[in-house]
Amino acid sequence: MNAPTTTVPPATPHWRNYPRFLWTALLESVEGNWVFYVWMTFLTAIFLVGANAWAVQVRDGMHLTNMSDHVSWALYIANFTFLVGLAAGGVMMVIPSYLYHDEEMHDIVLIGELLAIAAIIMALMFVVCDLGRPDRFWHLIPGLGRFNFPVSMLTWDVIVLNGYLLINLHICGYLLYMRYLGRKPNRKWYVPFVFLSILWAISIHTVTAFLYCGLGSRPFWNTALLAPRFLTSAFVSGPAFIIVAIQVIRHAIGRKFGNGPIRTLVNIMRVTILINLLMVVSEVFVEFYTGGTHTSAAHYLYFGLHGHNALVPWIWSSVAMTVTAAILLLNPKVFSRSWMMNLACVLAFIGIWIEKGMGMVIPGFVPSVLHEVVEYTPSLLEWKIMAGIWALGLMIYTLAIKIAINVFRNSPLATKENANQTNSGPLAS
Repeated sequence: MNAPTTTVPPATPHWRNYPRFLWTALLESVEGNWVFYVWMTFLTAIFLVGANAWAVQVRDGMHLTNMSDHVSWALYIANFTFLVGLAAGGVMMVIPSYLYHDEEMHDIVLIGELLAIAAIIMALMFVVCDLGRPDRFWHLIPGLGRFNFPVSMLTWDVIVLNGYLLINLHICGYLLYMRYLGRKPNRKWYVPFVFLSILWAISIHTVTAFLYCGLGSRPFWNTALLAPRFLTSAFVSGPAFIIVAIQVIRHAIGRKFGNGPIRTLVNIMRVTILINLLMVVSEVFVEFYTGGTHTSAAHYLYFGLHGHNALVPWIWSSVAMTVTAAILLLNPKVFSRSWMMNLACVLAFIGIWIEKGMGMVIPGFVPSVLHEVVEYTPSLLEWKIMAGIWALGLMIYTLAIKIAINVFRNSPLATKENANQTNSGPLAS
């Protein structure tokens, strides 16, 4: 008599577990201790204030802001420009990790990738707010609106920003999902996209710079140094944010990691912040030494013009913060004194935000092309909307980091890795 045959059911395709992965990640991301709930409640309250202010702006129109026909790009576009750089600087951890095979940096590369996702989402939200009529966004959608490709630099900006967002979503989503399944990621499904993200990160800020310096009627932006300045400043603000984020994360999870990456990022900041200051000095020298009518915007920015000096406190505060941050970073004791390193990161972050925002966007419109001086200061409504978008971005980043930590801590690979004292994933468990 023949032995009965046993039929082995086929393995479930891994993609069928994706809805369960998303649901589990969502549930675990909203659970935490009292510090987490206080932090999220605080951010939610600020976001709701900003959302209400934006609803009022959509209902009553852009006249509620202090923008005008003379100054049509202001606080919203200033934040957009800075956040594009923050997103580009977020992948600074990818370069030493994959190009130079820094294994310790490889362990926490997701922190930078997730920062890039949150920053791009915030940048796109600032663009929507600046449109005034968000329903007109369809004009930028290929096939529906007039995309004007490849002539318009704005079209290129839309392509690179959305492409960069999709690339980072794929990298983070794939690595986290494979970890959730307890499987080793297939390098061909994420390594090419990692190298693509490095090139794409450079392109997003380069295209943004070209968007400004390609406007011939705005001489303040007509400089070949604009794109290099954007990139170097991005590689200051991005690492500065990540250094603070690493310390907050390891304090929250009670695990010591990231000392090597922090040292690497501080060394990167030491170089890039000096290069950025050198470029600023070069720009100032050209503007004030050569003279001429095209230097009036720089005069207005640094010293005021015809009694108008609204931006003077902003730019000199930025210079003071950036120089102080450079001095602190160059101090050999910065690695042993966390307060000094964190202070340098905060000062550098705020200084670059002012320099690339209020100190770069607004002077391009003052004086106007008709040589009229129309000053701009953000209205309370604009500040509320800005705060709401930043609060939402921090909520997205917090939840994303929490999901990543939970996946790496609770995955089937975590026990095995702890037993072998090895880390094979891009975030230390």
